[in-house]
Amino acid sequence: MESSARRDRDAEGRARNARPRDGLGRPLPYGADGVARQPEGVRRTPEQSLREAQRLLDAGMPFHAHEVFEDAWKSGPAQEEPLWRGLAQLAVGLTHAARGNARGGASLLERGTGSLARYAAEEGVPTYGIDLDGLARWARALADRLPDPVDAATQAPRLTR
Repeated sequence: MESSARRDRDAEGRARNARPRDGLGRPLPYGADGVARQPEGVRRTPEQSLREAQRLLDAGMPFHAHEVFEDAWKSGPAQEEPLWRGLAQLAVGLTHAARGNARGGASLLERGTGSLARYAAEEGVPTYGIDLDGLARWARALADRLPDPVDAATQAPRLTR
């Protein structure tokens, strides 16, 4: 069978994995009860993005929060890309840590912290009340705890002050 025939595709023919996923974004067998995925391409205000991402983080769903941040970076001004990309990297870092992937978690937490630091160094950029220093401290502390087990919900950061 040709590989493209085996892949899930959307209406435009782009590859899309239709398998259900758990709360940490891990694929489950077809037919299993999974967690509803975040719709892609949703345009939100920065405040709406932060509220939705915080809700997902608090629910122990950092993979889903990363998708909200990804939408914000893809639909927002180019100047803000490092902010939203950095937040997405932190969410994926928490995802990997909660899945038991300490190396991947630490790497993404470091990359996310670096993206946010570069963004914060720019003059006059909006931060929407995001606690950039607090997130950096959270990410460093979480990375330092690895490979200890991580519960995504109880270890979720507060995004704003």
